[in-house]
Amino acid sequence: MPVFIILLILVIIFIIPCVKVVPQSKVYVIERLGSYHTTWHNGLHFKVPFIDRIANIVLLKEMVRDFAPQPVITKDNVTMQIDTVVYFQITDAKLYTYGVEYPISAIETLTATTLRNIIGELELDQTLTSRDIINGKMRAILDEATDPWGIKVNRVEVKNILPPKDIQDAMEKQMRAERERREKILQAEGEKKSSVLIAEGEKESAILRAEADKESRIKRAEGEAEAMLKIKTAEAEGIRLLREAGADKAVLQLKSYETLSKMADGNATKILLPADLQNIATFGTVLQETLGNEPKTTVKKGTRE
Repeated sequence: MPVFIILLILVIIFIIPCVKVVPQSKVYVIERLGSYHTTWHNGLHFKVPFIDRIANIVLLKEMVRDFAPQPVITKDNVTMQIDTVVYFQITDAKLYTYGVEYPISAIETLTATTLRNIIGELELDQTLTSRDIINGKMRAILDEATDPWGIKVNRVEVKNILPPKDIQDAMEKQMRAERERREKILQAEGEKKSSVLIAEGEKESAILRAEADKESRIKRAEGEAEAMLKIKTAEAEGIRLLREAGADKAVLQLKSYETLSKMADGNATKILLPADLQNIATFGTVLQETLGNEPKTTVKKGTRE
Protein backbone atom coordinates (compact mmCIF):
# COMPACT_ATOMS: atom_id res chain seq x y z
CA MET A 1 0.00 0.00 0.00
CA PRO A 2 2.74 2.54 0.77
CA VAL A 3 4.43 1.64 -2.56
CA PHE A 4 1.25 2.41 -4.42
CA ILE A 5 0.97 5.76 -2.74
CA ILE A 6 4.59 6.52 -3.58
CA LEU A 7 4.01 5.62 -7.24
CA LEU A 8 0.89 7.75 -7.31
CA ILE A 9 2.80 10.70 -5.92
CA LEU A 10 5.54 10.20 -8.51
CA VAL A 11 2.97 10.12 -11.29
CA ILE A 12 1.39 13.33 -10.04
CA ILE A 13 4.74 15.08 -9.70
CA PHE A 14 6.53 13.92 -12.86
CA ILE A 15 4.12 12.38 -15.36
CA ILE A 16 1.04 14.62 -15.30
CA PRO A 17 3.02 17.89 -15.88
CA CYS A 18 4.56 16.26 -18.94
CA VAL A 19 1.16 15.93 -20.63
CA LYS A 20 0.54 19.10 -22.65
CA VAL A 21 -2.45 20.27 -24.66
CA VAL A 22 -1.46 22.83 -27.29
CA PRO A 23 -4.33 25.24 -28.08
CA GLN A 24 -5.29 26.52 -31.50
CA SER A 25 -3.18 29.35 -33.02
CA LYS A 26 -0.19 28.46 -30.81
CA VAL A 27 2.84 26.21 -31.24
CA TYR A 28 5.40 24.93 -28.76
CA VAL A 29 9.09 24.75 -29.64
CA ILE A 30 10.58 21.66 -27.91
CA GLU A 31 14.25 21.12 -27.09
CA ARG A 32 15.74 17.75 -26.19
CA LEU A 33 18.94 17.79 -24.24
CA GLY A 34 19.53 21.44 -25.16
CA SER A 35 18.95 21.10 -28.93
CA TYR A 36 15.92 21.80 -31.07
CA HIS A 37 13.82 18.65 -31.27
CA THR A 38 10.37 19.43 -32.72
CA THR A 39 7.46 21.87 -32.89
CA TRP A 40 4.16 20.94 -31.31
CA HIS A 41 1.00 22.13 -32.99
CA ASN A 42 -2.50 22.09 -31.53
CA GLY A 43 -3.45 18.84 -29.83
CA LEU A 44 -2.31 16.48 -27.04
CA HIS A 45 1.45 15.95 -26.56
CA PHE A 46 3.76 14.22 -24.06
CA LYS A 47 7.07 15.56 -22.93
CA VAL A 48 9.80 13.22 -21.74
CA PRO A 49 10.65 14.16 -18.16
CA PHE A 50 14.15 15.54 -17.51
CA ILE A 51 14.98 15.30 -21.24
CA ASP A 52 12.56 17.51 -23.14
CA ARG A 53 11.72 21.10 -22.34
CA ILE A 54 9.50 23.78 -23.86
CA ALA A 55 11.90 26.35 -25.30
CA ASN A 56 9.27 28.84 -26.55
CA ILE A 57 5.52 29.27 -26.95
CA VAL A 58 4.80 31.07 -30.20
CA LEU A 59 1.55 32.82 -31.15
CA LEU A 60 0.65 32.38 -34.83
CA LYS A 61 -2.00 35.12 -34.98
CA GLU A 62 -1.28 38.35 -36.85
CA MET A 63 0.13 40.87 -34.40
CA VAL A 64 0.17 44.67 -34.41
CA ARG A 65 2.87 46.89 -32.96
CA ASP A 66 2.53 50.66 -32.71
CA PHE A 67 6.05 52.02 -32.46
CA ALA A 68 6.87 55.37 -30.86
CA PRO A 69 7.46 58.44 -33.09
CA GLN A 70 10.90 58.61 -34.64
CA PRO A 71 12.76 61.83 -35.58
CA VAL A 72 13.55 61.85 -39.30
CA ILE A 73 15.09 64.46 -41.62
CA THR A 74 13.77 65.09 -45.10
CA LYS A 75 15.82 65.84 -48.19
CA ASP A 76 15.28 69.59 -47.73
CA ASN A 77 16.54 69.41 -44.10
CA VAL A 78 13.20 69.52 -42.26
CA THR A 79 13.06 67.48 -39.07
CA MET A 80 9.75 65.83 -38.25
CA GLN A 81 8.33 63.13 -36.01
CA ILE A 82 6.82 60.02 -37.67
CA ASP A 83 5.32 57.02 -35.92
CA THR A 84 4.46 53.76 -37.68
CA VAL A 85 2.23 50.74 -37.17
CA VAL A 86 3.50 47.31 -38.28
CA TYR A 87 1.27 44.28 -38.91
CA PHE A 88 3.25 41.01 -38.90
CA GLN A 89 2.76 37.29 -38.42
CA ILE A 90 5.06 34.48 -37.33
CA THR A 91 5.28 31.82 -40.00
CA ASP A 92 8.16 29.69 -38.69
CA ALA A 93 8.35 29.14 -34.94
CA LYS A 94 11.86 27.60 -35.10
CA LEU A 95 13.36 30.57 -36.97
CA TYR A 96 11.49 32.99 -34.72
CA THR A 97 12.94 31.27 -31.63
CA TYR A 98 16.52 30.89 -32.82
CA GLY A 99 16.80 33.52 -35.56
CA VAL A 100 17.15 36.74 -33.58
CA GLU A 101 17.17 37.81 -29.97
CA TYR A 102 14.23 39.97 -28.97
CA PRO A 103 12.45 39.89 -32.37
CA ILE A 104 9.95 42.68 -31.58
CA SER A 105 12.71 45.05 -30.57
CA ALA A 106 14.61 44.09 -33.71
CA ILE A 107 11.57 44.90 -35.87
CA GLU A 108 11.18 48.28 -34.17
CA THR A 109 14.83 49.20 -34.75
CA LEU A 110 14.66 48.01 -38.35
CA THR A 111 11.50 50.04 -38.91
CA ALA A 112 13.12 53.22 -37.59
CA THR A 113 16.25 52.89 -39.75
CA THR A 114 14.23 52.00 -42.86
CA LEU A 115 11.94 54.99 -42.30
CA ARG A 116 14.91 57.37 -42.01
CA ASN A 117 16.39 56.06 -45.25
CA ILE A 118 13.14 56.46 -47.19
CA ILE A 119 12.24 59.91 -45.82
CA GLY A 120 15.80 61.12 -46.43
CA GLU A 121 15.16 60.75 -50.18
CA LEU A 122 11.96 62.81 -50.12
CA GLU A 123 11.25 66.49 -49.64
CA LEU A 124 8.69 67.83 -47.16
CA ASP A 125 5.81 68.14 -49.65
CA GLN A 126 6.50 64.67 -51.06
CA THR A 127 6.58 63.20 -47.57
CA LEU A 128 3.18 64.66 -46.71
CA THR A 129 1.54 63.47 -49.93
CA SER A 130 3.27 60.11 -50.51
CA ARG A 131 2.14 57.94 -47.62
CA ASP A 132 1.18 55.05 -49.89
CA ILE A 133 4.63 55.06 -51.47
CA ILE A 134 6.32 55.15 -48.05
CA ASN A 135 4.12 52.33 -46.75
CA GLY A 136 4.82 50.14 -49.78
CA LYS A 137 8.59 50.62 -49.67
CA MET A 138 8.77 49.95 -45.92
CA ARG A 139 6.67 46.80 -46.15
CA ALA A 140 8.84 45.37 -48.93
CA ILE A 141 12.11 46.13 -47.09
CA LEU A 142 10.90 44.86 -43.69
CA ASP A 143 9.38 41.70 -45.15
CA GLU A 144 12.63 40.82 -46.88
CA ALA A 145 14.74 41.61 -43.81
CA THR A 146 12.57 39.64 -41.35
CA ASP A 147 12.23 36.55 -43.55
CA PRO A 148 15.24 34.80 -41.90
CA TRP A 149 13.54 35.39 -38.54
CA GLY A 150 10.42 33.45 -39.52
CA ILE A 151 8.33 36.66 -39.61
CA LYS A 152 6.19 37.91 -42.45
CA VAL A 153 5.37 41.63 -42.51
CA ASN A 154 1.89 41.98 -43.98
CA ARG A 155 1.41 45.73 -43.77
CA VAL A 156 3.12 48.93 -42.63
CA GLU A 157 1.22 52.18 -42.04
CA VAL A 158 2.59 55.66 -41.37
CA LYS A 159 0.32 56.73 -38.53
CA ASN A 160 1.26 60.38 -37.93
CA ILE A 161 3.57 62.91 -39.56
CA LEU A 162 4.31 65.88 -37.30
CA PRO A 163 6.33 68.72 -38.89
CA PRO A 164 7.87 71.47 -36.69
CA LYS A 165 5.60 74.18 -35.28
CA ASP A 166 6.72 76.91 -37.69
CA ILE A 167 6.18 74.61 -40.65
CA GLN A 168 2.69 73.78 -39.39
CA ASP A 169 1.86 77.50 -39.05
CA ALA A 170 3.08 78.19 -42.60
CA MET A 171 1.07 75.26 -43.92
CA GLU A 172 -2.08 76.50 -42.16
CA LYS A 173 -1.65 79.98 -43.66
CA GLN A 174 -1.15 78.45 -47.09
CA MET A 175 -4.24 76.28 -46.69
CA ARG A 176 -6.28 79.28 -45.50
CA ALA A 177 -5.17 81.34 -48.52
CA GLU A 178 -5.99 78.45 -50.83
CA ARG A 179 -9.48 78.06 -49.34
CA GLU A 180 -10.12 81.81 -49.73
CA ARG A 181 -8.96 81.66 -53.35
CA ARG A 182 -11.26 78.74 -54.09
CA GLU A 183 -14.14 80.52 -52.37
CA LYS A 184 -13.66 83.61 -54.56
CA ILE A 185 -13.45 81.47 -57.69
CA LEU A 186 -16.63 79.61 -56.78
CA GLN A 187 -18.43 82.88 -56.00
CA ALA A 188 -17.35 84.40 -59.35
CA GLU A 189 -18.45 81.26 -61.21
CA GLY A 190 -21.79 81.36 -59.41
CA GLU A 191 -22.37 85.00 -60.35
CA LYS A 192 -21.40 84.24 -63.95
CA LYS A 193 -23.81 81.31 -64.17
CA SER A 194 -26.55 83.43 -62.59
CA SER A 195 -26.06 86.22 -65.17
CA VAL A 196 -26.09 83.71 -68.00
CA LEU A 197 -29.28 82.10 -66.72
CA ILE A 198 -31.00 85.48 -66.34
CA ALA A 199 -30.00 86.48 -69.88
CA GLU A 200 -31.18 83.16 -71.27
CA GLY A 201 -34.47 83.55 -69.40
CA GLU A 202 -35.04 87.02 -70.81
CA LYS A 203 -34.17 85.78 -74.30
CA GLU A 204 -36.60 82.87 -74.06
CA SER A 205 -39.29 85.17 -72.65
CA ALA A 206 -38.87 87.60 -75.57
CA ILE A 207 -38.99 84.73 -78.06
CA LEU A 208 -42.15 83.37 -76.45
CA ARG A 209 -43.82 86.80 -76.49
CA ALA A 210 -42.92 87.26 -80.16
CA GLU A 211 -44.24 83.81 -81.03
CA ALA A 212 -47.44 84.47 -79.08
CA ASP A 213 -47.95 87.81 -80.87
CA LYS A 214 -47.25 86.14 -84.20
CA GLU A 215 -49.76 83.36 -83.53
CA SER A 216 -52.33 85.95 -82.39
CA ARG A 217 -51.92 87.93 -85.61
CA ILE A 218 -52.16 84.77 -87.69
CA LYS A 219 -55.31 83.63 -85.89
CA ARG A 220 -56.88 87.07 -86.21
CA ALA A 221 -56.04 87.24 -89.94
CA GLU A 222 -57.36 83.73 -90.46
CA GLY A 223 -60.58 84.70 -88.64
CA GLU A 224 -61.06 87.83 -90.77
CA ALA A 225 -60.36 85.91 -93.96
CA GLU A 226 -62.83 83.21 -92.95
CA ALA A 227 -65.46 85.84 -92.13
CA MET A 228 -64.96 87.57 -95.47
CA LEU A 229 -65.15 84.24 -97.23
CA LYS A 230 -68.43 83.42 -95.53
CA ILE A 231 -69.85 86.87 -96.42
CA LYS A 232 -68.84 86.50 -100.04
CA THR A 233 -70.23 82.99 -100.08
CA ALA A 234 -73.53 84.24 -98.67
CA GLU A 235 -73.72 87.05 -101.23
CA ALA A 236 -72.97 84.67 -104.05
CA GLU A 237 -75.59 82.28 -102.73
CA GLY A 238 -78.13 85.16 -102.61
CA ILE A 239 -77.41 86.18 -106.18
CA ARG A 240 -77.67 82.58 -107.26
CA LEU A 241 -81.06 82.21 -105.57
CA LEU A 242 -82.34 85.41 -107.21
CA ARG A 243 -81.28 84.18 -110.58
CA GLU A 244 -82.87 80.82 -109.99
CA ALA A 245 -86.11 82.56 -108.93
CA GLY A 246 -86.17 84.53 -112.23
CA ALA A 247 -86.03 87.97 -110.63
CA ASP A 248 -86.47 90.77 -113.21
CA LYS A 249 -84.62 94.04 -113.46
CA ALA A 250 -87.04 95.93 -111.19
CA VAL A 251 -86.43 93.49 -108.33
CA LEU A 252 -82.67 93.81 -108.70
CA GLN A 253 -83.00 97.60 -108.64
CA LEU A 254 -85.12 97.35 -105.48
CA LYS A 255 -82.41 95.28 -103.82
CA SER A 256 -79.92 97.96 -104.81
CA TYR A 257 -82.11 100.60 -103.17
CA GLU A 258 -82.29 98.55 -99.97
CA THR A 259 -78.54 98.45 -99.92
CA LEU A 260 -78.41 102.23 -100.40
CA SER A 261 -80.82 102.75 -97.52
CA LYS A 262 -78.58 100.74 -95.22
CA MET A 263 -75.62 102.78 -96.35
CA ALA A 264 -77.50 106.00 -95.58
CA ASP A 265 -77.90 104.93 -91.93
CA GLY A 266 -74.16 105.50 -91.37
CA ASN A 267 -72.09 108.67 -91.13
CA ALA A 268 -70.98 108.74 -94.75
CA THR A 269 -71.28 112.12 -96.51
CA LYS A 270 -70.94 110.71 -100.01
CA ILE A 271 -72.83 107.84 -101.57
CA LEU A 272 -71.99 106.48 -105.03
CA LEU A 273 -75.03 105.63 -107.19
CA PRO A 274 -75.18 103.64 -110.39
CA ALA A 275 -74.83 105.79 -113.48
CA ASP A 276 -77.65 104.08 -115.34
CA LEU A 277 -80.47 105.28 -113.07
CA GLN A 278 -83.24 106.31 -115.46
CA ASN A 279 -85.68 107.89 -113.11
CA ILE A 280 -84.14 110.06 -110.41
CA ALA A 281 -87.51 111.11 -109.03
CA THR A 282 -88.58 107.53 -108.57
CA PHE A 283 -85.32 106.79 -106.81
CA GLY A 284 -85.79 109.80 -104.51
CA THR A 285 -89.29 108.74 -103.61
CA VAL A 286 -88.18 105.23 -102.73
CA LEU A 287 -85.24 106.54 -100.78
CA GLN A 288 -87.54 108.99 -98.87
CA GLU A 289 -89.90 106.22 -97.92
CA THR A 290 -87.04 104.14 -96.80
CA LEU A 291 -85.44 106.76 -94.60
CA GLY A 292 -88.79 108.11 -93.29
CA ASN A 293 -87.85 111.82 -93.69
CA GLU A 294 -87.25 114.49 -96.38
CA PRO A 295 -84.16 114.03 -98.48
CA LYS A 296 -81.47 116.36 -97.21
CA THR A 297 -79.01 115.92 -100.04
CA THR A 298 -79.04 116.70 -103.74
CA VAL A 299 -78.93 113.64 -106.02
CA LYS A 300 -76.88 113.68 -109.12
CA LYS A 301 -76.43 111.06 -111.71
CA GLY A 302 -73.38 108.99 -110.83
CA THR A 303 -72.95 110.54 -107.33
CA ARG A 304 -74.98 112.03 -104.49
CA GLU A 305 -73.58 114.52 -102.05
